[in-house]
Amino acid sequence: MKLHFLDFAIIGIYLLVIIYIGLRMRRQAQSSKEEYLMGGKSLPWYMLGLSNAHDMFDISGTMWMVTILFVYGLKSVWLPWMWPSFNQVFLMIFLSGWLRRSNAATGAEWIHSRFGQGRGVAQSHAVVVAFALIGCLGFLAYGFIGLGKFVEIFLPWEYVAPYLPFEIAPKWVAHFYGIIFTLFAVFYSILGGMKGIVLGDVVMYAIMTVSAFCVGGIAMYHLNGNNLPVPADWYALGFGWNMNMDWTAIIPAVNQKVAEDGYSLFGLLFMMMVFKGVLASLAGPLPNYDMQKILSTKSPQEASKMSGFVSVVLLPVRYTMVTGFAVLALLFYDQMNLSAVDAKGSTFIDFERILPAAINNLIPTGLLGLVLTGLIAAFMGTFSGTLNAAQSYIVNDIYLKHINPQAGHRSILMMNYSSGLAVVLISFVLGFYAGSVESILQWIVGGLYGGYVAANVFKWYWWRFNASGFFWGMATGIVAALALPTLMATFPDIFTQKLPIFYFPLLLAFSLIGCLAGTLLNPPTEMSTLKSFYAQVRPWGFWGPVYDAVKAEDPTFQKNLNFGKDMSNVLVGIVAQISMTVLPIYFILGKWSSTLIVVLILTACTVILKRRWWDPLHA
Repeated sequence: MKLHFLDFAIIGIYLLVIIYIGLRMRRQAQSSKEEYLMGGKSLPWYMLGLSNAHDMFDISGTMWMVTILFVYGLKSVWLPWMWPSFNQVFLMIFLSGWLRRSNAATGAEWIHSRFGQGRGVAQSHAVVVAFALIGCLGFLAYGFIGLGKFVEIFLPWEYVAPYLPFEIAPKWVAHFYGIIFTLFAVFYSILGGMKGIVLGDVVMYAIMTVSAFCVGGIAMYHLNGNNLPVPADWYALGFGWNMNMDWTAIIPAVNQKVAEDGYSLFGLLFMMMVFKGVLASLAGPLPNYDMQKILSTKSPQEASKMSGFVSVVLLPVRYTMVTGFAVLALLFYDQMNLSAVDAKGSTFIDFERILPAAINNLIPTGLLGLVLTGLIAAFMGTFSGTLNAAQSYIVNDIYLKHINPQAGHRSILMMNYSSGLAVVLISFVLGFYAGSVESILQWIVGGLYGGYVAANVFKWYWWRFNASGFFWGMATGIVAALALPTLMATFPDIFTQKLPIFYFPLLLAFSLIGCLAGTLLNPPTEMSTLKSFYAQVRPWGFWGPVYDAVKAEDPTFQKNLNFGKDMSNVLVGIVAQISMTVLPIYFILGKWSSTLIVVLILTACTVILKRRWWDPLHA
């Protein structure tokens, strides 16, 4: 074990700080439901943006990104489009502003502003809550597994076991560590509410930034003009139909990882990521911590700024750290032990351990404690933000809506606490049944989110879409997504592709059938509700009859004609986002001509967005 007293001291000080933040913000968080769940909508956009960026800097995702950069090189920057990562650009350009104008507290509450009242609305409300909670629980389990694998490298069980009065099988050690550190995140997030979470995230982001640049600097020092032991295509950002990543002559075990991942048909995968990604981005934010941060901003303009700020503060810092660790792992691969034991007791090479193994073997004392603190903080930020979102749905959309609408302040406060603890316990159970970080990630982004898209695209852009269509579209999509892993395992001859994203068209088809059948077999939403929503939110799309009705009552009302402008700004924003991703990679690798080209492209994008997006926000 490489950790020394100084490293433990740094981690210990951090844990004491977050406990203090939870206790310090406890009284303010208890003042009202809105204060607890949304920070009273008084937090500045840049603090919410830093907090949101930190929540996305999760430890499990960072482990995955280090692994795919190690294996696939520059091509790996496209793989986060499975989320899709570029949804932040759509949010920044127009969707965050639309969402914030609704003045809702949660995504489920937003349903009423769009569809009004009635049986279909009640069903839609329920299905959004179900989707949100399933997604939150999946993310909590995903982070919980990642943290446990991370800590296991630094605290080998043989050092800890003699001090405990019980025994744990090797396959459950990561889960045990995940539970221990998760309890700290639970403490400050449940006590401090949204403001406690945001303040903690800002402190953690500062730690993360220092850690990232230190790691990047160490990688550059060790690389120092040396060649990385990688295949020739590792440095290529472009790609063809196949991945063509052959590690046979370098690290043969990586070829098995490539085969298992299922990314070989990269051209087809890329087309599927773009197809799914554009639709998912047009659907708006998922009902998780990202949506809660948007709804917590002071105004629609600040919501747009916050979403744009996320990419600016997240990508360069995160990829500085990711690239640093990938480079160090490639240079010193022989010094790292990536062996792990699966559920059957068999030993295998676990490439998800690259990040913690690189830290443990290659980062010096003192900085090791700082880096560990930063990554543990990243886990806690993601965990607390997701937990806050889950609490919002349980308290607002289940407890206050169906169980105790007249609940007093103390009852609401106790429900906030108890719902948070219940969600955490359920996520622990799910974590024990999950196979790996990658398996949870692929199911969330490829399966569950596939069932979300159709209904949530229609709700923004088609006036005739009603609550029944929303409910049946979401319900059929979620059921299909939940059944997908079982079908893939039961019928491997039919479901030959390993990645759930390849079955997105199938999930979309089921959801589309539900959307159209539910909509066309039931009457439209009442025109009074549609007029109120359209006049307040002002979306573009297929709203002709509603626009005519609003215009008849208010001749001064102007239609939103920004579709072309918004879409061109989205394209520029995506180019800027990719530029911010590859810039630290080229810089750390010492590819100076490529670095200069990327800087010029990023500068041009910034100038365009300043004139066509930022300035109109203040007009």
